[in-house]
Amino acid sequence: MALNGIDISNWQRGINLAAVPADFVVVKAAQGTGYVSPAVREQADGALAAGKLLGFYHYASGGSATAEADYFVNTIRDYVGRALLALDFEMGENAAWSNQPNTWIKTFCDRVSATTGVKPLVYIPASGLSRAQGIGDYGLWVAQYANMKHTGYQTTPWNEGAYACAMRQYASTGRLPGYGGNLDLNKFYGDAAAWQKIANPQNTQPVPTPAPVAPVLEGDVVDLVIAVRRGEYGNNPERAQKLGARAEEVQGLINHIASASVETLVAETWAGKYGNGDRRANVLGERAEEVRNAINGAAQHTIHTVARGETLSSIAAKYGTNWQHLAQINGLNNPNLIYAGQRITIK
Repeated sequence: MALNGIDISNWQRGINLAAVPADFVVVKAAQGTGYVSPAVREQADGALAAGKLLGFYHYASGGSATAEADYFVNTIRDYVGRALLALDFEMGENAAWSNQPNTWIKTFCDRVSATTGVKPLVYIPASGLSRAQGIGDYGLWVAQYANMKHTGYQTTPWNEGAYACAMRQYASTGRLPGYGGNLDLNKFYGDAAAWQKIANPQNTQPVPTPAPVAPVLEGDVVDLVIAVRRGEYGNNPERAQKLGARAEEVQGLINHIASASVETLVAETWAGKYGNGDRRANVLGERAEEVRNAINGAAQHTIHTVARGETLSSIAAKYGTNWQHLAQINGLNNPNLIYAGQRITIK
């Protein structure tokens, strides 16, 4: 029996692994001693959530093999026992490719094995197999392509059987449903139990990663909405996780601003709910200009507050107009019925 799967890196960040058919997903974790893939946790957690078998690989830079092994292990420590581990040993950006590669590979793998109890596979191009001789009983993950044409999963990849390996990468231009770009396609020579045996040879129960504690953010909800609009909290579900207990409150205000009438937003602005200047513009977002125009339009009107004893005629006389005009623009069905404190629009 064999399994079909993909290997991915930050180049495929955002891939919906639940939508892509794959028995397993191998995720790039780190390179050298100075790079961790920004997508490593997102992709690893996505693979597990989608029910895929998980693996990680480290791209060799050819510095200290021990230091690189430790860097790799520290990056994926939370997943040890749940994931197959691998060393990616290629020519590009790798000082050890032509400098005692066999020794380097063995030193790296021995260190990973000693610190995790997991024997890593070694990814290597078929043209470089001599560099993986004499490294011990570490399985090989061999890359060799027939061509660069688009392809789906293959039952019998080109040149299969020409060398012994635990896994074969046979395309870097794979195309699968659920993703619009190229994918590396692989065939693992074993079933899920064989994969898990490599990932967790002692069959120990991995220590579960504690669930993240939702943060309690302080500050005014208006400031949090502004930060969300600026992209400081990312998109959901990341945004909801970062906002924690304030997420519903923040989203509620965003929804309110988007759906409320301009009259409501103007009234709230006059009440000081949204502040002034840039703060008001930033929280109101695309509604800011609409609200500003409504406020400026209102400011152009002359408003008279009715005093005790005044009539519509006496008010009209003060402003050089007539009571008929005031009744019309204020919608007064009975011009004789006004009361103290009532606001009358003059113009």
